[in-house]
Amino acid sequence: MAENIARVLADAVASDPTRPLLTWYDDATGERTELSGATLSNWVAKTGNLLVDGIALGPDDSAGVLLPPHWQTAAVLLGCWSAGLTVAEAPGPVDVLFAAADRVGEADAWPAGERYALALAPFALPLREVPPGFADYVVEVRGHGDHFTPYGGGGPVERELLAEARARATAAGLTSGDRVLVDAARHPDPVDWLLAPLAAGASIVLCGNVDESRLPARREAEKVTRDLP
Repeated sequence: MAENIARVLADAVASDPTRPLLTWYDDATGERTELSGATLSNWVAKTGNLLVDGIALGPDDSAGVLLPPHWQTAAVLLGCWSAGLTVAEAPGPVDVLFAAADRVGEADAWPAGERYALALAPFALPLREVPPGFADYVVEVRGHGDHFTPYGGGGPVERELLAEARARATAAGLTSGDRVLVDAARHPDPVDWLLAPLAAGASIVLCGNVDESRLPARREAEKVTRDLP
């Protein structure tokens, strides 16, 4: 059994790197973004390299992540964990901060040496205007390498996250090969919307600003096997 999150991701991708692993819908904008295991892993690798090679962070360092459920949030979180960073759960000093553009006003509560803002726009478009004191994550991350060797450990915080994720997957009845529809508003905790499906070997259909009328057709089109309760 995998004992760190990077291994969980690798195991989820290994059986078929080309299959959809995370599909994002935003019913407010009409966006649909599909990431195969290989594509998500590429974003995770670039994020890991940004952290390690770009700003010299690693184990014993910490990250603040002020981001909603989103495919780019998955890349940020998995990149942080792959680099051995601890993702802080409460405001306070951190080594790096990732914030959605509409949450940069909270940055004062998260003093950080490096700060990145995310537009979370369709097609991973950059910010139209970068907030003072921040860099644009999607601009910065694209310049980093496509391959990254994850930190090999898995500290107590990471093991606790995985234990929670596996318990959540079991409670939800998730199994390997499932295609799980997740309402982002109902499940803002990444243990639920990200780690539990990955730990079970399932793929994710993550839906923001859900329009209930679209869900029956979406379940059929995406071959959803269950909803995350």
